[in-house]
Amino acid sequence: MKRVYTYLLMITILLSSTIASAQTGRWMKYETTFTSSKSYGNPLYDVRNFSVRFTAPSGKATTLAGFWDGATTWRVRFAPDEVGTWTYTTDCSDKQNIGLHEQKGTFQCIETSSPFDIYSKGSIMHPKGTYYLTHADGTPFFYTACTAWNGALKSTDDEWNTYLKDRVANHYNVIQFTTTQWRGASTNSAGQVAFTGSGRISLNSEFFQLLDKKVDEINAHGLVAAPVLLWALQSGPGRELSPGYYLPDQEAIMLAKYLVARYGGHQVIWILGGDGKYIEEYEQRWKNIGRGVFGQPHPGTVALHPQGQSWVGKEYAHEEWVDILGFQTGHNASPRTMKWITEGPVATEWIQLPPKAFINMEPVYEDILPSTNAPEVRNASYWSIFSTPTAGITYGANGIWPWIRPGEEIENHGKPHILRPWYESVKLPGSVQIGYMAEFMRKHNWWQLKPAQELLAENKEAAEFISLACSDDRSTLMAYVPKPATVKIYASAGITYLGQWFDPVKNTYVPAKISYENGVLEATTTTEGDRVLVLKKN
Repeated sequence: MKRVYTYLLMITILLSSTIASAQTGRWMKYETTFTSSKSYGNPLYDVRNFSVRFTAPSGKATTLAGFWDGATTWRVRFAPDEVGTWTYTTDCSDKQNIGLHEQKGTFQCIETSSPFDIYSKGSIMHPKGTYYLTHADGTPFFYTACTAWNGALKSTDDEWNTYLKDRVANHYNVIQFTTTQWRGASTNSAGQVAFTGSGRISLNSEFFQLLDKKVDEINAHGLVAAPVLLWALQSGPGRELSPGYYLPDQEAIMLAKYLVARYGGHQVIWILGGDGKYIEEYEQRWKNIGRGVFGQPHPGTVALHPQGQSWVGKEYAHEEWVDILGFQTGHNASPRTMKWITEGPVATEWIQLPPKAFINMEPVYEDILPSTNAPEVRNASYWSIFSTPTAGITYGANGIWPWIRPGEEIENHGKPHILRPWYESVKLPGSVQIGYMAEFMRKHNWWQLKPAQELLAENKEAAEFISLACSDDRSTLMAYVPKPATVKIYASAGITYLGQWFDPVKNTYVPAKISYENGVLEATTTTEGDRVLVLKKN
């Protein structure tokens, strides 16, 4: 751990010296600044294009949008993927602006010996034809996110650093957060908003300059940033603060593209819309926005985060710009919710769709109800990762996402039964146990697993539902068993297995006693509580 945080200091120094030395590490943020020769009343509209064409040492060219950063300052950010000398040339729609048009430069990209996968293995991708994410070098990436919607807006620098260190120590690798005012935070900690206007909008560069520091820190801790570009909830208190709901299509696209330009040099997974309805009467709007923002080559992978129990697979699986088909299973542990996770449209329809990464981006929040504690978090999470080809999971706590401090309440939300501060919530059992899940899954070839309910000789419903996944060659099987039970699996002739029971509460293993009878493999849990049965071909 000491080596990791020594490296944090090295990254900070390297990133802060990028402009002066014209040198940056591979996969790190390169940034350069331009001074406009003109002042504009509203740069978002007055300068329709400011882009930079980067040419790699190999000759490969990449064009990225730059962005306005207040007064006459413009910037571009880029994460280079080749070591050597890069060149660039700018292009501006205002050809008379000598400060922005046809500016040229070079910089050096160097290799770094980083302990962090985002720098040693590269950016997160979704290879076509697969159901999971990888780094640029092909290493599978098990998405393990913590939901801190308000974290980047409300936290102090010390709080943010403490939180990120905790998430790293607990095996999380993604931080989900909002990037503008929204129903949970009408301003940031300085009382600022990201933009004003509900038709023609004006950006507040000072708001984003504060946000920059928080996004920098996410990557500096080796974590992937997952910013929500357009919070989209269309109902309930505070909906007037949801830019994805009330902005016209053009302004929604312009705002999202600005954010992509501003944070595209970071290691990111974009969440285009947060908590929205993207089907039925809103379907064409969101397809227009998605195509408008991500219809051309762009940095980062793209996710959709729909409202609770809204499945958008059939409508969006054929959209080329979508990499992650997110879903949200709801904030309760009712039999209806259990059935939606285990036997609902996500579990039954994924196989009919083009391959995407299917991820539950908002399982039940720990502490949101008296009945939603660590066992309910584990149930929803393990059922989810085995209900589709395994790709990842997200954790949320009712004190973390709104970034609660003692005495505070959640804006535009009802008063819950309990509201712990964020620093207590990160230590809740479910928070720790989702970290155990990530550590556990990464010890196995999780990316080979797909649902295999048809192999179960018997099963039960609701709280006793057993989820089974296996690799195509049946060399690895995993079964999530939420209650003490005997797992019965149809066995393949000539194949035997060695088994273990994984305890998701204690993060421990014990051997599983395997028996075979009439072509059925049987293994019985020996203690109370939920377990994961791991079978490896002998």
